Amino acid sequence: MSADYQTICAALYREARLLDDRQWDAWLECYAEDVAYWMPAWDDDDQLTEDPQSEISLMYYPDRCGLEDRVFRIKTERSGASTPEPRTNHSITNVEVLAEREAEVDVRYNFHTLSHRYKTTDQFFGTMFVTLRRTGDGFLISSKKIVLKNDYIRQVLDVYHV
Repeated sequence: MSADYQTICAALYREARLLDDRQWDAWLECYAEDVAYWMPAWDDDDQLTEDPQSEISLMYYPDRCGLEDRVFRIKTERSGASTPEPRTNHSITNVEVLAEREAEVDVRYNFHTLSHRYKTTDQFFGTMFVTLRRTGDGFLISSKKIVLKNDYIRQVLDVYHV
């Protein structure tokens, strides 16, 4: 069954909107239980790290439990890096379907996030590689690799930055 491009985009836009609206529980529902959520780091040779188990990552959660813990800390103000929560605005462009299988679709897209906190606005940008798993009438994110292209990051990164 071929995936509907509009439905794919709607799933990606919804996930971004939920981050901007700080609807944490609904945002978590965008993710499969076994999701791998990974933001590799750039090494000294300007290459991305390739193994989150043995190399440095900017962010890595091997399943949704890690994301749930992150959301718990944000919601209960147990994250100094997230208090106060920044105001964010996520933009998604150049959505491209890379591959389709019976139950999943691989998608690549560019992102640009504005994050405002303490009278300062920061920008984060890069490319996402996402696998969407078909569910009843939509998709769940079963894999997310975030390639952040910023050279300098002056704060701790969190899920709402990307």
